[in-house]
Amino acid sequence: MLQTLKDLATWQDPLNSWLALFLIAGLAVGIASGFFKARKIQPKGFRWKTFRNEAIFAAINLAFSGILLGGMTVAFRSWGWIEYNQEPASWWVMGLEFALYFFLFDTWFYWLHRWMHKEPAYKLVHKLHHFSTSPNLLTTLSVNPLESLINGGFVPLFVAAFTVHQDTMMLIGPTNVIMGFYVHSGYEFFPRWWNRSWATKWFITATFHDQHHKYFNWNFGGYTTIWDRVCGTMRPKFEADYDKIKARTAQPVPVAPDGAAAALAANEVASS
Repeated sequence: MLQTLKDLATWQDPLNSWLALFLIAGLAVGIASGFFKARKIQPKGFRWKTFRNEAIFAAINLAFSGILLGGMTVAFRSWGWIEYNQEPASWWVMGLEFALYFFLFDTWFYWLHRWMHKEPAYKLVHKLHHFSTSPNLLTTLSVNPLESLINGGFVPLFVAAFTVHQDTMMLIGPTNVIMGFYVHSGYEFFPRWWNRSWATKWFITATFHDQHHKYFNWNFGGYTTIWDRVCGTMRPKFEADYDKIKARTAQPVPVAPDGAAAALAANEVASS
Protein backbone atom coordinates (compact mmCIF):
# COMPACT_ATOMS: atom_id res chain seq x y z
CA MET A 1 0.00 0.00 0.00
CA LEU A 2 2.77 2.43 0.90
CA GLN A 3 4.60 1.87 -2.38
CA THR A 4 1.37 2.38 -4.32
CA LEU A 5 0.70 5.67 -2.54
CA LYS A 6 4.26 6.80 -3.31
CA ASP A 7 3.80 5.93 -7.01
CA LEU A 8 0.56 7.93 -7.12
CA ALA A 9 2.14 10.97 -5.47
CA THR A 10 5.19 10.98 -7.76
CA TRP A 11 3.25 10.15 -10.95
CA GLN A 12 5.27 6.99 -11.51
CA ASP A 13 1.98 5.44 -12.68
CA PRO A 14 0.11 8.16 -14.67
CA LEU A 15 -3.06 6.10 -15.18
CA ASN A 16 -3.58 5.49 -11.48
CA SER A 17 -2.52 9.05 -10.65
CA TRP A 18 -5.30 10.40 -12.89
CA LEU A 19 -7.68 7.98 -11.18
CA ALA A 20 -6.61 9.37 -7.81
CA LEU A 21 -7.28 12.94 -8.97
CA PHE A 22 -10.69 11.88 -10.27
CA LEU A 23 -11.54 10.36 -6.88
CA ILE A 24 -10.40 13.51 -5.05
CA ALA A 25 -12.59 15.69 -7.29
CA GLY A 26 -15.54 13.35 -6.69
CA LEU A 27 -14.95 13.59 -2.96
CA ALA A 28 -15.14 17.39 -3.07
CA VAL A 29 -18.37 17.36 -5.11
CA GLY A 30 -19.92 14.73 -2.82
CA ILE A 31 -19.26 16.80 0.30
CA ALA A 32 -20.62 19.99 -1.24
CA SER A 33 -23.81 18.35 -2.53
CA GLY A 34 -24.69 16.45 0.67
CA PHE A 35 -24.27 13.10 -1.09
CA PHE A 36 -21.97 11.77 1.66
CA LYS A 37 -24.07 13.06 4.54
CA ALA A 38 -27.05 11.03 3.36
CA ARG A 39 -24.95 7.85 3.25
CA LYS A 40 -23.20 8.03 6.63
CA ILE A 41 -23.46 4.63 8.28
CA GLN A 42 -23.21 5.94 11.84
CA PRO A 43 -24.45 9.56 11.61
CA LYS A 44 -23.38 10.40 15.18
CA GLY A 45 -20.31 8.21 15.36
CA PHE A 46 -17.58 10.72 14.54
CA ARG A 47 -15.35 11.89 17.41
CA TRP A 48 -12.66 14.54 16.97
CA LYS A 49 -10.56 13.07 19.79
CA THR A 50 -10.53 9.67 18.11
CA PHE A 51 -9.73 11.26 14.76
CA ARG A 52 -6.79 13.16 16.30
CA ASN A 53 -5.41 10.03 17.92
CA GLU A 54 -5.76 8.08 14.69
CA ALA A 55 -3.82 10.76 12.82
CA ILE A 56 -0.94 10.30 15.27
CA PHE A 57 -1.07 6.50 15.11
CA ALA A 58 -1.29 6.60 11.30
CA ALA A 59 1.86 8.73 11.05
CA ILE A 60 3.77 6.36 13.33
CA ASN A 61 2.54 3.32 11.43
CA LEU A 62 3.46 4.75 8.01
CA ALA A 63 6.98 5.46 9.19
CA PHE A 64 7.66 2.05 10.70
CA SER A 65 5.66 -0.18 8.37
CA GLY A 66 7.27 1.50 5.37
CA ILE A 67 10.65 0.36 6.66
CA LEU A 68 9.39 -3.15 7.50
CA LEU A 69 7.51 -3.83 4.27
CA GLY A 70 10.02 -2.00 2.09
CA GLY A 71 12.88 -3.94 3.63
CA MET A 72 11.01 -7.21 3.20
CA THR A 73 10.36 -6.54 -0.50
CA VAL A 74 13.94 -5.43 -1.16
CA ALA A 75 15.29 -8.51 0.58
CA PHE A 76 13.05 -10.85 -1.41
CA ARG A 77 14.16 -9.24 -4.67
CA SER A 78 17.85 -9.38 -3.76
CA TRP A 79 17.50 -13.08 -2.92
CA GLY A 80 15.79 -13.68 -6.25
CA TRP A 81 12.53 -14.72 -4.64
CA ILE A 82 10.48 -12.06 -6.43
CA GLU A 83 10.48 -12.00 -10.21
CA TYR A 84 7.78 -10.63 -12.48
CA ASN A 85 6.77 -11.94 -15.88
CA GLN A 86 7.68 -9.00 -18.13
CA GLU A 87 5.90 -10.33 -21.22
CA PRO A 88 2.67 -8.61 -22.33
CA ALA A 89 -0.31 -10.29 -20.70
CA SER A 90 -3.75 -10.79 -22.23
CA TRP A 91 -6.72 -9.49 -20.23
CA TRP A 92 -7.93 -12.94 -19.23
CA VAL A 93 -4.50 -13.94 -17.88
CA MET A 94 -4.38 -10.76 -15.81
CA GLY A 95 -7.92 -11.51 -14.63
CA LEU A 96 -6.98 -15.01 -13.50
CA GLU A 97 -3.85 -13.82 -11.70
CA PHE A 98 -5.80 -11.05 -9.99
CA ALA A 99 -8.60 -13.45 -8.99
CA LEU A 100 -6.00 -15.80 -7.48
CA TYR A 101 -4.55 -12.94 -5.44
CA PHE A 102 -8.01 -11.63 -4.49
CA PHE A 103 -9.31 -14.86 -2.99
CA LEU A 104 -6.01 -15.98 -1.44
CA PHE A 105 -5.63 -12.63 0.31
CA ASP A 106 -9.22 -12.81 1.52
CA THR A 107 -8.47 -16.21 3.07
CA TRP A 108 -5.19 -14.97 4.58
CA PHE A 109 -6.89 -11.87 6.00
CA TYR A 110 -9.92 -13.66 7.45
CA TRP A 111 -8.05 -16.28 9.44
CA LEU A 112 -5.29 -13.99 10.66
CA HIS A 113 -7.89 -11.35 11.51
CA ARG A 114 -9.76 -13.85 13.67
CA TRP A 115 -6.48 -14.85 15.29
CA MET A 116 -5.72 -11.19 16.07
CA HIS A 117 -8.98 -11.03 18.02
CA LYS A 118 -7.65 -13.62 20.45
CA GLU A 119 -5.39 -12.79 23.38
CA PRO A 120 -2.54 -12.04 23.60
CA ALA A 121 -2.50 -11.13 19.87
CA TYR A 122 -5.38 -8.69 20.30
CA LYS A 123 -3.70 -6.60 22.99
CA LEU A 124 -0.26 -6.76 21.35
CA VAL A 125 -1.26 -6.25 17.72
CA HIS A 126 -4.88 -5.45 16.89
CA LYS A 127 -6.31 -3.41 19.78
CA LEU A 128 -4.97 -0.11 18.43
CA HIS A 129 -7.03 -0.47 15.25
CA HIS A 130 -10.23 -0.94 17.26
CA PHE A 131 -9.99 2.31 19.17
CA SER A 132 -12.47 3.63 16.61
CA THR A 133 -15.93 2.03 16.85
CA SER A 134 -17.09 4.28 14.00
CA PRO A 135 -14.29 4.09 11.39
CA ASN A 136 -13.17 6.85 9.06
CA LEU A 137 -10.51 7.08 6.37
CA LEU A 138 -7.69 7.50 8.90
CA THR A 139 -8.72 4.28 10.63
CA THR A 140 -7.31 2.48 7.58
CA LEU A 141 -3.80 3.56 8.53
CA SER A 142 -4.25 3.68 12.30
CA VAL A 143 -2.85 0.23 13.04
CA ASN A 144 0.09 -1.29 14.85
CA PRO A 145 3.06 -1.60 12.44
CA LEU A 146 3.08 -5.32 13.23
CA GLU A 147 -0.46 -5.54 11.85
CA SER A 148 0.64 -3.70 8.72
CA LEU A 149 3.40 -6.27 8.35
CA ILE A 150 0.93 -9.15 8.77
CA ASN A 151 -1.60 -7.80 6.26
CA GLY A 152 0.73 -5.97 3.88
CA GLY A 153 3.25 -8.79 3.95
CA PHE A 154 0.92 -10.96 1.92
CA VAL A 155 1.74 -9.17 -1.35
CA PRO A 156 5.52 -9.88 -1.33
CA LEU A 157 4.79 -13.44 -0.20
CA PHE A 158 2.26 -13.85 -3.00
CA VAL A 159 4.55 -12.54 -5.76
CA ALA A 160 7.35 -14.68 -4.35
CA ALA A 161 5.16 -17.79 -4.60
CA PHE A 162 3.64 -16.94 -8.00
CA THR A 163 5.43 -15.31 -10.93
CA VAL A 164 2.65 -12.98 -12.03
CA HIS A 165 2.83 -10.49 -14.89
CA GLN A 166 4.05 -7.01 -14.09
CA ASP A 167 0.80 -5.67 -15.59
CA THR A 168 -1.23 -7.57 -12.99
CA MET A 169 0.42 -5.54 -10.24
CA MET A 170 -1.35 -2.49 -11.68
CA LEU A 171 -4.56 -4.12 -10.42
CA ILE A 172 -3.29 -5.54 -7.13
CA GLY A 173 -1.69 -2.35 -5.78
CA PRO A 174 -4.66 0.02 -6.27
CA THR A 175 -7.09 -2.64 -5.02
CA ASN A 176 -5.28 -2.70 -1.67
CA VAL A 177 -5.52 1.07 -1.34
CA ILE A 178 -9.09 1.53 -2.59
CA MET A 179 -10.57 -1.37 -0.61
CA GLY A 180 -8.76 -0.31 2.56
CA PHE A 181 -10.09 3.23 2.42
CA TYR A 182 -13.56 2.23 1.21
CA VAL A 183 -14.37 -0.28 3.96
CA HIS A 184 -13.20 2.21 6.62
CA SER A 185 -14.85 5.24 5.03
CA GLY A 186 -17.94 5.18 7.24
CA TYR A 187 -20.16 5.70 4.19
CA GLU A 188 -22.18 3.19 2.18
CA PHE A 189 -22.12 3.70 -1.59
CA PHE A 190 -23.27 0.36 -2.95
CA PRO A 191 -26.94 0.10 -4.04
CA ARG A 192 -29.73 -1.44 -1.99
CA TRP A 193 -29.89 -4.60 -4.11
CA TRP A 194 -26.20 -5.44 -3.47
CA ASN A 195 -26.88 -7.91 -0.64
CA ARG A 196 -29.91 -9.39 -2.41
CA SER A 197 -28.17 -10.41 -5.62
CA TRP A 198 -26.52 -13.83 -5.67
CA ALA A 199 -23.70 -12.43 -7.82
CA THR A 200 -22.74 -9.53 -5.53
CA LYS A 201 -23.68 -10.49 -1.97
CA TRP A 202 -20.35 -12.33 -1.60
CA PHE A 203 -18.36 -9.08 -1.69
CA ILE A 204 -18.11 -6.94 1.42
CA THR A 205 -19.36 -3.40 1.77
CA ALA A 206 -18.40 -0.51 4.01
CA THR A 207 -21.41 -1.35 6.20
CA PHE A 208 -20.10 -4.89 6.60
CA HIS A 209 -16.74 -3.78 7.97
CA ASP A 210 -18.24 -0.81 9.83
CA GLN A 211 -20.27 -3.30 11.85
CA HIS A 212 -17.09 -5.22 12.63
CA HIS A 213 -15.75 -2.11 14.36
CA LYS A 214 -19.06 -1.42 16.10
CA TYR A 215 -19.90 -4.97 17.24
CA PHE A 216 -16.37 -6.42 17.32
CA ASN A 217 -16.96 -10.19 17.05
CA TRP A 218 -18.57 -10.32 13.61
CA ASN A 219 -17.68 -9.73 9.94
CA PHE A 220 -13.97 -10.58 9.73
CA GLY A 221 -13.64 -10.81 5.93
CA GLY A 222 -11.28 -8.51 4.04
CA TYR A 223 -12.66 -8.65 0.49
CA THR A 224 -15.58 -11.09 0.61
CA THR A 225 -18.25 -12.42 2.95
CA ILE A 226 -17.52 -16.02 1.94
CA TRP A 227 -15.57 -17.16 5.00
CA ASP A 228 -17.91 -15.31 7.37
CA ARG A 229 -20.90 -17.05 5.82
CA VAL A 230 -19.19 -20.46 5.88
CA CYS A 231 -17.93 -20.10 9.46
CA GLY A 232 -21.04 -18.40 10.88
CA THR A 233 -19.27 -15.17 11.82
CA MET A 234 -21.39 -12.82 9.70
CA ARG A 235 -23.54 -10.63 11.93
CA PRO A 236 -27.13 -11.94 11.68
CA LYS A 237 -28.65 -8.45 11.44
CA PHE A 238 -26.11 -7.14 8.92
CA GLU A 239 -28.34 -7.39 5.85
CA ALA A 240 -31.37 -5.92 7.67
CA ASP A 241 -29.28 -2.98 8.91
CA TYR A 242 -27.86 -2.48 5.42
CA ASP A 243 -31.42 -2.16 4.08
CA LYS A 244 -32.25 0.42 6.75
CA ILE A 245 -29.27 2.56 5.73
CA LYS A 246 -30.21 2.39 2.06
CA ALA A 247 -33.85 3.18 2.88
CA ARG A 248 -32.63 6.31 4.67
CA THR A 249 -30.63 7.42 1.63
CA ALA A 250 -33.69 6.92 -0.60
CA GLN A 251 -35.70 9.49 1.35
CA PRO A 252 -35.88 12.92 -0.33
CA VAL A 253 -33.78 15.64 1.27
CA PRO A 254 -36.02 18.53 2.44
CA VAL A 255 -35.36 21.81 0.66
CA ALA A 256 -35.43 25.00 2.72
CA PRO A 257 -38.00 27.51 1.36
CA ASP A 258 -36.85 30.82 -0.04
CA GLY A 259 -37.76 34.10 1.64
CA ALA A 260 -41.05 34.65 -0.18
CA ALA A 261 -42.25 31.10 0.36
CA ALA A 262 -41.27 31.23 4.02
CA ALA A 263 -43.21 34.47 4.52
CA LEU A 264 -46.29 33.05 2.77
CA ALA A 265 -46.15 29.92 4.93
CA ALA A 266 -45.90 32.06 8.07
CA ASN A 267 -48.95 34.12 7.03
CA GLU A 268 -50.96 30.95 6.40
CA VAL A 269 -50.08 29.63 9.86
CA ALA A 270 -51.01 32.94 11.49
CA SER A 271 -54.38 33.13 9.74
CA SER A 272 -55.33 29.55 10.52
